[in-house]
Amino acid sequence: MTDSLHTGLTGQRQITVTEDMLACRLGSGLVTVYATAMMIAGMEATAVASVQPFLPEGMTTVGTRVDVSHVSATPCGMTVCFESELTHISENGRGLTFRVAAYDEGGLIGEGQHERVVVQKQRFEERTRNKARA
Repeated sequence: MTDSLHTGLTGQRQITVTEDMLACRLGSGLVTVYATAMMIAGMEATAVASVQPFLPEGMTTVGTRVDVSHVSATPCGMTVCFESELTHISENGRGLTFRVAAYDEGGLIGEGQHERVVVQKQRFEERTRNKARA
């Protein structure tokens, strides 16, 4: 299923922190700094983009676990750079483990591990819709 995937695949992306990304706007805190939830979303998006081109048509990944620390606050307007590296693929080829990190102009702001599972997109979404009907 995922014969093209291999450990060592990396991803990078960059964003500029906007007011919509602040903890006080998301309700995840009262401070005017980049929200942890947004940092995690950036890490996930970087991991997804790094492996998606290597998956067969109709396949994608879904997040199953995030274990990260947020070690430094980032103000609005600053640039954040994300990195991911695929460090492990399960024996069945579906489970993917990534090292993830985020940096602002002052240095490291967060790092950790992220896990994803390869799924057939249409079937996954159908199962989810059926769950809502039950």
